[in-house]
Amino acid sequence: MLYMWVYFALISLFAVILTWHDKSAARGKRWRVKESTLMIVAVLGGSAAMLLTMLGIRHKTKHAKFMVGIPVIIVLQIAAVLLILIYL
Repeated sequence: MLYMWVYFALISLFAVILTWHDKSAARGKRWRVKESTLMIVAVLGGSAAMLLTMLGIRHKTKHAKFMVGIPVIIVLQIAAVLLILIYL
C-alpha cells in the first residue's frame, strides 16, 4: 500500500513539473512537451495533479482534448480503483 502512495506522489510531481515546463517553454518559444506525453502521464496516474496545475497556471485550458479528456481519465481511474476495492 505504501508503494502505491509513493508511486502516485512521484507521478503527480512529475505531471506538475512536466506541465509547468511546457507552459514555460510555450512562453519562451522553446522545445515543447508532446501532447501525447502529457496524456500518457495523466493515464499513468498524474491526471488529478496535471488538471489542477493546468487550471492553476492557465495552460491548455482552451484545448478540449485536455479539459474534457483529463477529467474523463480521472473518472475512469476512480471507477477502476472502486472496482478493485469492491472485488478485492
